[in-house]
Amino acid sequence: MPIRPENRWLYPIDWPQVSDAIRFGRAGARCERCARPHRRFVAHLGDGRWWDAGAGCWRSARGRRVAVRDRVDLASVRATYVVLACAHLDHDPGHNMPGNLAALCQRCHMLHDAAEHRWQRWWNAFRLRALRDLYEDPRLTHERHLRMPASRGHRQGRILVQVAQRA
Repeated sequence: MPIRPENRWLYPIDWPQVSDAIRFGRAGARCERCARPHRRFVAHLGDGRWWDAGAGCWRSARGRRVAVRDRVDLASVRATYVVLACAHLDHDPGHNMPGNLAALCQRCHMLHDAAEHRWQRWWNAFRLRALRDLYEDPRLTHERHLRMPASRGHRQGRILVQVAQRA
């Protein structure tokens, strides 16, 4: 995954070499969680199970061999291009010891970072609301809410309609 410019200073100057050593040296160009190969198209069922063309078998989200007996599952096969990235297991970009790094495909990386991404979305929304409270005229905020379509949130739309009817 690309490094954000504001976080670049947290990484060591030799980060490309460290990342390559983890992804290709230690992991052998395969995801360390599910064993998907780097830079290959992989057929998968969407729930983590994927076809390992090299071994000629289906594998689970953890890289173990599994049997797929249901024909309905085979109808939902999709292909994804796999790219490995070096992930920080403790989510701290300053902690670059090999034991804290893992070579993960995009699916495993997103699953690993899901809680961090939820927190980041909440934090960004919180900061935006705080900035609006500080710098925005309350009358403009009320007018923007009145223009907001009701489909963005039935509860908000209902409350705003009640407020508008009282005024």
